[in-house]
Amino acid sequence: MIYKIQQKVLREKLLSLYYIANAGHIACSLSCIDLLIALFEIKNINERVILSKGHAAGALYVILNSQGEISDEILSTFYINGTKLSAHPSAKSFENIPFALGSLGHGFPIGCGIAYGNKLQKNTDNVYILMSDGETNEGTTWEAAHFATAKKLDNLFVVIDKNNLQGFGFTKDVLGDSASFLKWESLGFDVIEVDGHSVDEILVSLKKLNARKNSRPKLIIANTIKGKGVNFMENKLEWHYLPMSEDMYAEALQSLEENYYA
Repeated sequence: MIYKIQQKVLREKLLSLYYIANAGHIACSLSCIDLLIALFEIKNINERVILSKGHAAGALYVILNSQGEISDEILSTFYINGTKLSAHPSAKSFENIPFALGSLGHGFPIGCGIAYGNKLQKNTDNVYILMSDGETNEGTTWEAAHFATAKKLDNLFVVIDKNNLQGFGFTKDVLGDSASFLKWESLGFDVIEVDGHSVDEILVSLKKLNARKNSRPKLIIANTIKGKGVNFMENKLEWHYLPMSEDMYAEALQSLEENYYA
């Protein structure tokens, strides 16, 4: 419960960002923002959080703004020509956006490379990857998964934002449930399933996994709701794409008032 105000404030900032820009990819950002709150809280200063689901860039931007890495002035340039804050994260502008991420399925292999490098250098820092359940359709995901288990990357933490929707339908209707507990456990991952909107539960699970020194890469399946917090967006495919009108924006803010009351 202690995170409820933060969850509301960041969602309000996110909605403002997308409303002013008249842009889409709102619902996928709302589904993962609580996961990012937890990941940026648990990481140490040298550790990496990689947002593999790059279309949820807005969620990452408001988190980094809240931490002072992205100023209010720069945040206001979101989606504007010449911005450093494009629809998908671009590289080299901010310490915590080290790679350009937009083509799905790339963040996980990149994270594997960093984790393996840390192992070779006897560096104890962890690497955290936030990916979508839609990304588990990608061939690169399964190549990276086999690499992670073969190299015993127990310093690699993969969090799957399992909101059950992807670009053109429900994930179960596209390629089936490729983000299932049993699939990932059978590959050799140490898996925990959580409520992806409970920051406390996510943090407890991350700490529990970190304490298990078993040479297995770690994975959290986070059950989430696409559009979480905005009633008319929740579990609706179209809000992967649509921008908000003025009336919709007002209704969205009212939803947050109702869903995240103090």
